[in-house]
Amino acid sequence: MARINPSILSADFVNMERDLNKISSADFVHVDVMDNHFVPNLTFGPQMVQRIVDVSPIPLDVHLMISDVDTWAPGYAEMGCASVTFHVEASDDPISLARRIRGIGSRVGLAIKPGTPVEPYLELLPEFDQFLVMTVEPGFGGQKFMESVMPKLQVLRAEARRIGSDVWLQV
Repeated sequence: MARINPSILSADFVNMERDLNKISSADFVHVDVMDNHFVPNLTFGPQMVQRIVDVSPIPLDVHLMISDVDTWAPGYAEMGCASVTFHVEASDDPISLARRIRGIGSRVGLAIKPGTPVEPYLELLPEFDQFLVMTVEPGFGGQKFMESVMPKLQVLRAEARRIGSDVWLQV
């Protein structure tokens, strides 16, 4: 089943509530959180995300492109984000972090950059509700789609079927 999670990265930040209402029929709103350390761009911090949670008519799917994700990610679950996705490249202990986030009550997702192989992380699949395969280098919108990463989705789908997982795959 396909789900539609539009990103608000190109929204009018001054009129965020208005722009959120324009996409109110979507399943989730995708919020890219960037810290200018893990990626070379800066977007939303916790205070802004909390405000978006407060005014959004649809649940938030936050994608954390931040350093020190093991410290910061649980806070996004605590503020009411329906789904918290973090990069395997930024976590010291992805399984422990996934369990902390899920224990708070949010869905939890694992993301990988285009150049990161998926095979070493297949054994982690049962710990996650969703798996995001980046089809652009994280940090900026408007990049050209990298079709070369699509075989990773086939590998993930095959493994999910093999283990009986209903993990959501995202691009």
